[in-house]
Amino acid sequence: MESEHMVAEDYKAQVLEELELARSRTEQLVRSLPEDKLEVPYHPGVNPPLWEMGHSAFFYEVFVFNLLDGTPSCDPSMDDLWDSFHVEHRDRWRRDLFPGREATLKYFNTVYDRVSERIGSRELTGQELYLYRYAVFHQNMHIESLIWCRQTVGYPAPAEFIGDRPAPGEPVTGDAEIPAGRWLIGMPGESDDFAGEDFAFDAEKPRFEVELPAFAISRTLVSNREFQAFVEDRGYQRPELWSFGGRKWLETEVDVSLVHGVSEPQLKVPRHPLYWRWHGNQWQERFFDQWLPLNPDAPVTHVTYWEAEAWCRWAGRRLPSEYEWEVAALGNRPEESFRRYPWGNERPDASRVDMDARSMARNPVFDYPVGDSPFRCRQMVGSVWEWTSSQFLPYDGFKVDMYPFMSTLQFGDHKVTRGGGCATSSNLIRGTYRQAYLPLRNDVYTGFRTCALNG
Repeated sequence: MESEHMVAEDYKAQVLEELELARSRTEQLVRSLPEDKLEVPYHPGVNPPLWEMGHSAFFYEVFVFNLLDGTPSCDPSMDDLWDSFHVEHRDRWRRDLFPGREATLKYFNTVYDRVSERIGSRELTGQELYLYRYAVFHQNMHIESLIWCRQTVGYPAPAEFIGDRPAPGEPVTGDAEIPAGRWLIGMPGESDDFAGEDFAFDAEKPRFEVELPAFAISRTLVSNREFQAFVEDRGYQRPELWSFGGRKWLETEVDVSLVHGVSEPQLKVPRHPLYWRWHGNQWQERFFDQWLPLNPDAPVTHVTYWEAEAWCRWAGRRLPSEYEWEVAALGNRPEESFRRYPWGNERPDASRVDMDARSMARNPVFDYPVGDSPFRCRQMVGSVWEWTSSQFLPYDGFKVDMYPFMSTLQFGDHKVTRGGGCATSSNLIRGTYRQAYLPLRNDVYTGFRTCALNG
């Protein structure tokens, strides 16, 4: 047990730093909104900011104080309202059910003060360290949700947005050729591996080997310029480019109009990505509460799986499987040193990735060259979550983690995305991290890269 304490102690300062960063970022995202902006219009993909804040704090209560200490919550009468499995999604907008901003902030900071004091006042076991990191990473998921909520409803950009170009690169084109071979996928360990750099959620485990044939994958993400060509070639109006699921998505909105004197259904077909518009003789993209000229070199963002799939058919390409994606990003082989990120094991920073809401996918797809993978693929971490062709399923040997709903509710009907996006927290991401989204999601910062059909 002594060695377990010593390992945990090495990470105590890091956990405290991550906890305080998560606290300050969440608080800033809520405090920076005027009172009338807290009344977020109902949208099925986002939660109101105050609920996000209360829910994040509640998670610490459940998995630290209830689980470790057996102590009750600060206000047990509110537990069901902060618990995502007890309050329906639409009811989270009912301001009569929840406390206001100042009361929520008080609850939030009370919980964080208790957590911080607990970490600092004792030696931590490996299990305690694991639980803290789990809760901090969970909160960072909700920080990302708070950011895409602002984009969804058209609120101002977060204060963290700098809008600079910290790591310019020279334009690159073409595919990276990935040789056939045996590769490592996933992170080591089972659910009871608690501490250290190898923290992972249950869907990333256990690590295994896979044999893959050679394939070719694009060095860069699909850009706005490339997707614009699809739009202007009437890609949305060509049924042969769309799968059954894609056509069903296109046909979700039906309007009844008089056409030549006859009443018949007319499809409201989307003709461009979610936040694009043709205005003033140019393509524009809505960026939070502003309409800006479309940056042709930036990655196409906010596209569904169905749109990515249709673009691939139009271009004579395909989406990578998630195994192909991870191999292209990390290149981990058996018996070799394991890398967590495309460039190695140093933590992500602004020279390598577009994350932490700093640049918000506004920079060219060829920027961040020092973040290249071993096969010279660019921006495989950050910028946009990348759609893969894979269904979100457990790896062989999967074991449910301490939070049974982190992965299991998404198995089967969700698609795997990889790499994290511009709104993702950089301390959350590893090259093995798997995120699951329904194929119709486009409010998240999703994009894609492609593979050649003959590989």
